[in-house]
Amino acid sequence: MRIVVTIARILLGLVFFVLGLNGFIGFLGGPPTEGTAGAFLGSMAASHYTWMVSGVQVLAGLMLLTDLYVPLAIVALGAVLLNILTFHITMMPAGLPLPIIVTILWFIVAWPLREHFAPLFVRKAATSPR
Repeated sequence: MRIVVTIARILLGLVFFVLGLNGFIGFLGGPPTEGTAGAFLGSMAASHYTWMVSGVQVLAGLMLLTDLYVPLAIVALGAVLLNILTFHITMMPAGLPLPIIVTILWFIVAWPLREHFAPLFVRKAATSPR
């Protein structure tokens, strides 16, 4: 199982590192996106919001590739991946297969680290006296 998790971590890191770099450099072309999806992507590009998202993807991808701060990378990419899935489900369903595969890789990497996230699921957190 350890080998599967390592392979999934490297693949996930490569996907987000390469696609994050593409947000800055634009070396991967694609067909023009039309309709609501095109308007959404256009406004993200015009406002430079894409740079922030691409930056998170590059940094988290590097964390996964170097096997450093993997829980932090998983949390950051969880938010990015949720937005990618929402975009494809609501605006561009034809592109949904890749985000589903990446989500599976994300779960394979995140599952062995679940004890790191357990404190986040406490119903009522104890507050420390000040």
